[in-house]
Amino acid sequence: MLIRPTRIIKECSYVKKARLRFLGIAVVIIAQFYICSFAFAAGATTSLHLVKYNTDGVTVLAEKTVDYKWMERNLRVYGDGKTHYYHQGPVFEGNIWDPDEVKNLKDKGAVKGAALKDLCELLGGMTANDEVMLVSVDKWHTEFAYDNIYEPQSAQGTIALCWYNGEDALEGEHYGVGYPANNAYRTALQIVFISEDTNKEGKRVFGNSDMKTTLTKQKYQHFFEGQYPSTNGLSGKWITELRICSGGKHGESDIKLESNPAAGLKSSLPWTPISLGLVGVVMIGAYFFISRRK
Repeated sequence: MLIRPTRIIKECSYVKKARLRFLGIAVVIIAQFYICSFAFAAGATTSLHLVKYNTDGVTVLAEKTVDYKWMERNLRVYGDGKTHYYHQGPVFEGNIWDPDEVKNLKDKGAVKGAALKDLCELLGGMTANDEVMLVSVDKWHTEFAYDNIYEPQSAQGTIALCWYNGEDALEGEHYGVGYPANNAYRTALQIVFISEDTNKEGKRVFGNSDMKTTLTKQKYQHFFEGQYPSTNGLSGKWITELRICSGGKHGESDIKLESNPAAGLKSSLPWTPISLGLVGVVMIGAYFFISRRK
């Protein structure tokens, strides 16, 4: 029995199309696997590296690493897991400082945490000219002065590093409920100002007006797009390192993380999954292009 060439051509064409379809699907699955793996890794930090530097910014005077379980057991707990605390986003209309503290509030949840003061004391404490720097796993960082850590005004409240959320935000961004383990409280360890003052709605708010009065030096304040004050910009998440800079922070050198990278997010872009994802898109596009020409 003779097999006609046209039949062979059709069979070969079918095999090629099947292989191409399989290859495209395989690439997409692999890419999704890597992307999802990164997404799961990109979550809460569970431990904090503490380090105190001498005035040269290099010599280490004291160093320690603690996790959230240790903080809960050994340090005073701020917040009760029921009371919600608020920061404030930028106000674009009217008084940008909003003294009433009612516009664009950012609910941080019913958090619990440790005071930066108590964490600093683990390294021997701060003196009047020192600064404390908090560094996130993605190298975001912010600094505070001695007065804001050791002698905060009531309008500011205690600056805490939060490791527990008893109830999620009622509106806006959600952070997850529970401890940072298994990424339950997924933005931990997070900076939250535990203010004792309330606005006219009875909410405990660290507002833009509070920032103006209590963080007197502009370098400690945060401005959205460089012009709109926003205390929400001080509520950094995924904090992995606390540094005491004796005599203050010197220069704007690259923020090099000294803590265990496994504590939280990777500090560089996930080029492997991105590349695989792009390859998958190209292959699928090629498949549909070839299919339409058949």
